[in-house]
Amino acid sequence: MPNLNRTPLHDLHCELDARMVPFAGYELPVQYYDGVLWEHLHTRASAGLFDVSHMGQVRVSADSLEEAQLALEALVPVSVLGIPEGRQRYGLFTGDAGGILDDLMIANRGDDLLLVVNAATREQDIAHLSANLAGCSVTPITDRALLALQGPASETALAALVPGVAEMRFMDTSVLDWNGTELWVSRSGYTGEDGYEVSIPSSKARSLAEALLASEAVIPTGLGARDSLRLEAGLCLYGSDIDTTTTPVEAALEWAIQKARRRGGERAGGFPGASRILEELESGAPRRRVGVLPDGRAPIRAGARIFREGSDDPVGEVTSGGFGPSLGRPVSMGYVETGLSGTGTALEAEVRGKRMSVTVADMPFRPPTFKR
Repeated sequence: MPNLNRTPLHDLHCELDARMVPFAGYELPVQYYDGVLWEHLHTRASAGLFDVSHMGQVRVSADSLEEAQLALEALVPVSVLGIPEGRQRYGLFTGDAGGILDDLMIANRGDDLLLVVNAATREQDIAHLSANLAGCSVTPITDRALLALQGPASETALAALVPGVAEMRFMDTSVLDWNGTELWVSRSGYTGEDGYEVSIPSSKARSLAEALLASEAVIPTGLGARDSLRLEAGLCLYGSDIDTTTTPVEAALEWAIQKARRRGGERAGGFPGASRILEELESGAPRRRVGVLPDGRAPIRAGARIFREGSDDPVGEVTSGGFGPSLGRPVSMGYVETGLSGTGTALEAEVRGKRMSVTVADMPFRPPTFKR
């Protein structure tokens, strides 16, 4: 695969007989020897180890932490100032028209902020930060890998190597030691399961991965299972479920906009697209992201148009869809007109020229198991 980047774990993936595919400019494992279904179910029952080193890690700092926090608030509709030290928060870069430029994680490390952004948008995110955070230092971190250990056995597996992780709760962050190596650990992930994301110097990434895989509870897990896990958890994939044409309210992500940034809050507005987003928070958006459950066994995938029963005028579109192994049935998500977004609404989706009955459903399709 010419002209693709490789993560520090590339050779390990190949030795584990991973099927490698191009993704966001990287050569990454889509599955290993036992296949996507097994990897998905094993992660739900025990623990799966993902290489997410393609994600961008960025440090933002200023003369004071508060200065960096307030500067970042000019780019996101999130209360960055309200993130306590040792905690992280989900955030969104928004554009002038109210659309989502990227979604990201923001961690308060006491002296600086650590951002984790998507691989496909990493360069534009870094340029966006550098151009707009006057008085701040924006430093891409290029010498660290990122591993995600997900599933109910994650705590036991990682605590056997790094005991301090057992004390952490969902969205906690900490700097911990492993055999003299500094780990940046968050208790988070993108599967709906309890788990951790661990930033580690690239030179030590393989050693940590092998130490975790030595546990009977942990198996290597690829992009295929990562996608089906996040879909069951009702989590958005940037570029599919959210993008520059969707606002946070349309995407049902208004929970990520804290009271302080809304009308009447102490730091209301001041972020790109605020006029549209704040108006939608109060008056609603014309469409909404919803869960979509097919009545049959055939998956309804991205791009399928959604209709009222018996109508030829589309009212929405599926943005992600596939089989949910934990549920034993197909699941999808997409956008429909707000008036049709109520749970239980009967609609139709068009698949290969044929209409299939679907029902609007609540998400997540499977309740999360975070340790709070």
